[in-house]
Amino acid sequence: MKPTDSLRVTIVQAPLVWAGKVQNLEYFSRVLEAIGEEPDLVVLPEMFATGFLMDPETVAEPVNGSVIQWMADQAAQLGCVITGSVAIIEKGRFFNRLVWMRPDGSWSYTDKRHLFRMGNEHQYFQAGSNPLIEELKGWKIKPLICYDLRFPVWSKNRIIDGAYEYDLLIYVANWPASRSYVWKTLLTARAIENQAYCIGVNRIGDDGKGIPHNGSSMVLDFKGRLMLEAPVNEPFTGTATLDFSELEAFRERFAVGLDWDTFTIE
Repeated sequence: MKPTDSLRVTIVQAPLVWAGKVQNLEYFSRVLEAIGEEPDLVVLPEMFATGFLMDPETVAEPVNGSVIQWMADQAAQLGCVITGSVAIIEKGRFFNRLVWMRPDGSWSYTDKRHLFRMGNEHQYFQAGSNPLIEELKGWKIKPLICYDLRFPVWSKNRIIDGAYEYDLLIYVANWPASRSYVWKTLLTARAIENQAYCIGVNRIGDDGKGIPHNGSSMVLDFKGRLMLEAPVNEPFTGTATLDFSELEAFRERFAVGLDWDTFTIE
């Protein structure tokens, strides 16, 4: 399918109530109800229903649980795709799972590949090995989760059979304020090195361990230039319109992708 010229993406930067699934879903319901831009895609933070908890047995749900059902309901009401990550239990194991929910209730997923060792995430969750490339209005989109941002090989774009593997790279996160500079720098780098639009959506507020998060959510174009930036430490909902013809023209004019290295991941 030939991509449409424009893709409208809404990002939601929000305070999260620690383990407050009911409160968080009520908050996001109010926010999404107020969206008037008719987006094609809505992006929520990592573990948007609970915060980044390392007690998964207290909050994780099966795949037919209330959070995924909420996502299905919201996607149907808005008539767009909604994505964000959820703590999932499946066959006795826990996953930090990004869900790609479509308006018709069908969905795909990718599990977080790189588990945040400094927060002991690797002791509670299973690492994913299923990279996801989704198509929306002809755009190819690669969504990833938080710590994955630090690993450029896992994020790397490729040219396969003459076509770019993706056009938009997304990271959903609970990224602490103390590493905000790293967040901004790496998002910019990922946009530039992959010749793709790049979006990072982060939470705000202190988590249950007193660690502050300042948001700094943003939408970057394929040159790493800011298109939309959320204010620091404030709830924010905003929509950016991505232009495929501009991306395509830049790739043709500055075809660095033709010189990318080939590689395999183990």
